[in-house]
This record gives sequence, C-alpha cells and structure tokens, in this order.
Amino acid sequence: MTNFDHKEINDVIHGRVRLAIMSYLASHDEIESEIVHMSKLEEAGYLEITKQFKGKRPQTLCKITENGRAAFLNYLEHLESLLPVRL
Repeated sequence: MTNFDHKEINDVIHGRVRLAIMSYLASHDEIESEIVHMSKLEEAGYLEITKQFKGKRPQTLCKITENGRAAFLNYLEHLESLLPVRL
C-alpha cells in the first residue's frame, strides 16, 4: 500500500450515525427522521432536508444530493484503498 493516509477519511461522513444515514440514502429516495446528525450532513451539502406537515404532524424528509452521493462514493473508494488487496 503506497497511499495510506487516514487523514483523508471524510470526517463528516465517517461518524457512525452519519455513515448509516448516507449508506441508507445512497440506495433509497428519502428518509423521514429527526436526527441531529442530518443537520451536519446538510451543512456540508450532502443532504437536502425538507420540513413539512403531514396532516397536523410535522414531518422531516431527507434526500441525498449529487454532492452527497459523490462524497459518499469518494469516502468508500478511500476506505477501500486503505485495505490490503487480500485480507
């Protein structure tokens, strides 16, 4: 391995809950939830958050953005580059 640089891991995505959110949204249209970590992903431009009402109940919908999808794929590629070819 010649390109081992753990400092290049995307810290915004790398958090356990944020990684789970990005993993889910990479293969689903949207998620309805109220999780604080989503704000951090939105600030980074990785999620689009829409607040609305469903009947009389507030609803928060989150969708991954194109920048979010690209950042997530880069994150995965970088993690793969840190792994040896054979385990």
